Amino acid sequence: MMTPVIVWFRDDLRLSDQSALHAAIATGRPLLPVFILDDGSAERWAPGGASRWWLHHSLAALQQSLEERGARLTLRRGDSVSIMSEIARQTGAVEVFTGGSADPGARRLDQAAAAVLGSGFHRMRTTTLFHPDSIRTKAGGAYSVYTPFANACLALGGPKAPLPAPRTMRGADPLASDHLEDWGLLPGKPDWAVGLRETWTPGEAGAMERAEAFLDHGLSGYAAARDHPAHDGTSMLSPHLHFGEISASQLWHMAHRRPAGPARDIFVKELLWREFCANLLWHHPALPDTPLKPEFANMPWRHDQAGLRAWQRGQTGVPIVDAGMRQLWHTGWMHNRVRMIVASFLVKHLMMPWQDGEAWFWDTLVDADLASNAGNWQWVAGCGADAAPYFRIFNPVLQGKKFDADGDYVRHWVPELGRLNPRHIHAPWDAPADTLTRAGVTLGNTYPKPIVDLGTGRARALEAYARIREVA
Repeated sequence: MMTPVIVWFRDDLRLSDQSALHAAIATGRPLLPVFILDDGSAERWAPGGASRWWLHHSLAALQQSLEERGARLTLRRGDSVSIMSEIARQTGAVEVFTGGSADPGARRLDQAAAAVLGSGFHRMRTTTLFHPDSIRTKAGGAYSVYTPFANACLALGGPKAPLPAPRTMRGADPLASDHLEDWGLLPGKPDWAVGLRETWTPGEAGAMERAEAFLDHGLSGYAAARDHPAHDGTSMLSPHLHFGEISASQLWHMAHRRPAGPARDIFVKELLWREFCANLLWHHPALPDTPLKPEFANMPWRHDQAGLRAWQRGQTGVPIVDAGMRQLWHTGWMHNRVRMIVASFLVKHLMMPWQDGEAWFWDTLVDADLASNAGNWQWVAGCGADAAPYFRIFNPVLQGKKFDADGDYVRHWVPELGRLNPRHIHAPWDAPADTLTRAGVTLGNTYPKPIVDLGTGRARALEAYARIREVA
């Protein structure tokens, strides 16, 4: 029988717009789709708990889609390069097609695989709109500011049209495969994934359903609604994008089939912000660990485990911060506006390292993307590319009053404050005693007192930021 060609699925768990899959089909050889769970490798950040839950269901959906078209997915766990080499020797395959990403661990694996497999190793672009090296400044360098980067992307005229999903495939003889259930990606006891199951439908079909629903019904109001966390105003496509169940190119072209206007432009700019973060990681592989601005190595961060734990649990005593952290724990996702608020609170009001927040988000977000997670945390902390100015410190009370004016978001996620009126729900410590009593709120008992005075925390942060600027 003809030797197979291997399709190595990674962060691109879909059949539509899958350039590695299409290139493999074009060889005319039978296909051997493979996914390797390399979670013990020092080369990559191991997926967090929420990501593991999503990965299980996304792989189950991919398995079904492949089988419906005539191919079977081989699952293996362990060192990627060793396993891929073993499969190639076992089957006689001389070509491997795979997608690539900006993840520095994945890039090192690519180099190792290419060294073993030689010219038969083909790395395709499956996770970004453009190849990172194709977006350069006039001087040939990498961009460090978003707006000129976005303009350079737009000047290219957009990505190529998406490739359709193959209707049928000629699958190779199946190999021995791990059973997905044996990987232990799902939680045991306690089962903390109830909210995830209520919120999400992982897989390519779920991604397309959510994309079409948003673009048909939510895009028109996106410009205004996206900042109000109590409303269903965002696309919530980020986990589908991270796992590659839908491509950024697909979303780009789907959006451009809708009427032009500010809402569509903003949505496209969000896709380009994701691209910008991937570009940063490509050119700065230490982004997840090291501040882009070296003076931040001297920042006098506080290491307060009790304060960090309160933030993680949504028990800071600051309502919109606690609402966001509880939404994250329950659904594996947090509204983008609230992400900025809770991140600013941690690194500025509490003066804790941005890496602590990055690590918690990595473990709890279903859309935990290495580039976006690191890039956005550095942006909030003020130490990244195109970063928020050091003196920009989100006031969580004012943010709550502006973007959750009626308090509905806080009431949903912090029900112990549910009977407080909109005037006081974002700062219950300022409410008169009789107002708190009527609402059934006892600060320090039914709801925590703030773990930091907001004014004091802000002043402390400004002093620290000014100090490192003087040293620099």
